[in-house]
Amino acid sequence: MQSKPLIVGITGGIGSGKSTICKIFETLCHKIYYADDRAKWLMNNSNELKSQIMDLFGESAYSDNLLNREFIGEQVFKNSALLEKLNAKVHPAVREDSKNWVENNADEELLFYEAALIFEVGSYKRMDATILVTASEELRLKRVLARDTYRSEGSIKQIMSKQMSDAEKIPLADYLIINDEKNAVIKQTMDIYDQLLNRHK
Repeated sequence: MQSKPLIVGITGGIGSGKSTICKIFETLCHKIYYADDRAKWLMNNSNELKSQIMDLFGESAYSDNLLNREFIGEQVFKNSALLEKLNAKVHPAVREDSKNWVENNADEELLFYEAALIFEVGSYKRMDATILVTASEELRLKRVLARDTYRSEGSIKQIMSKQMSDAEKIPLADYLIINDEKNAVIKQTMDIYDQLLNRHK
């Protein structure tokens, strides 16, 4: 009887390079659950979640049956309590969706779960292992400004301020990848990969 897959969380602050690490694991033919992407999909496609969001924000929460991200963003920016209420609706939906995803991929050796807030929302407690991707705040800011040209420096720093610092997250993580353009990321990732495969045996 095959053992169940090892569930591995991949996390890090905005601009740390989580997607780079995910691409390496995808190249190795492993499946990855992108929590933020699934959350967006669920907010647009789950009738139950859409109803809950409209209860919170009113009919303006959706435009042409799609989430009105600009409107929602304005509302939660003005009212942090609304953001907490929104997260209280979205996080359980993502948790249930990811649980189904794991069940549907039960024959895999390793399954990866990518999310920015694994430690902040406590989902790391449901993982078998976690990988934290780090980089300096200066480098992360530079990366996000280059990638997301619609974001201002102030808005990026605001996102960073709402995330736990690397110093707080490092003690919680099982593995650490330093993605600072000085250390070889592929070698770090492959070393961790070998350890994960050994853990699954």
